[in-house]
Amino acid sequence: MPSSNPAFRGFPAAGNGQNVGWGAGPQQTYGGAPTQHDPYSAPSPYAATGRAYMTMDDVVTKTGVSFLVTVLSAAATWALVPDGLAMGLALPAVLIALVLGLVISFKQIASPVATLSYGALYGVALGAISEAYNDQFSGIVVQALVGTFGVFAGMLFAYKTGAIRVTPKLTRWIVGALFGVLALVIVNLVAGFFTPGGLGLRDGGPIAIIFSLVVIGVAAFTLLLDFDMADEAIRRGVEPKFAWYIAFGLLITVVWLYLEILRLLSYFRE
Repeated sequence: MPSSNPAFRGFPAAGNGQNVGWGAGPQQTYGGAPTQHDPYSAPSPYAATGRAYMTMDDVVTKTGVSFLVTVLSAAATWALVPDGLAMGLALPAVLIALVLGLVISFKQIASPVATLSYGALYGVALGAISEAYNDQFSGIVVQALVGTFGVFAGMLFAYKTGAIRVTPKLTRWIVGALFGVLALVIVNLVAGFFTPGGLGLRDGGPIAIIFSLVVIGVAAFTLLLDFDMADEAIRRGVEPKFAWYIAFGLLITVVWLYLEILRLLSYFRE
């Protein structure tokens, strides 16, 4: 069955599209007479194939490990690195993580080294950014974490109960919204060089609050694509290591969601 998820364009369906039968049927010999078909000599379709397939346990385990590495990296940066040095480390960590993330995305690298390295790098940036926000607005990090967990749990519930179904049309809308948000961020950044505040998307005003709410909504719906990717990978019978690629996708979305909620809360604090 064809997939609407871009992550599966290069993946065959489970079983490679071949029907498993009890035998190959009569075979033609060089003498022209068909051989006798013996159904009892064919292997049973229920026999073990020796190939491992990805399960939901693989996804949960590898995603949990990825988030744990990210949180530990962020906590270590916050607790052990001085404030000035932490912010100095944040920018190179983000740039390296961005390059690594692009390589993982375009090459669809399913590797624990790649995913955990990405999580550790972004953890450094998250630790420094979170500490800076918390120094200015006490307790805001805890509020952002609670908000992020609430959005994640809510979207997971909506997906599992079927309240929101991931259809090809919805996928196109979400991908289009992602590109739209990215374009607006870039335009706002460029406009900031000519006009103070740019388009007003990040200055803390009413337009900035509305834009942050839109971005949070897009990030929340992107979680649906991540959940659907995990389910479809299991249906297609991919190898267990592909769970690292799914963990990478979830990590990107959740980090993005957390940072945007943190930004929105800072607007209200101001």
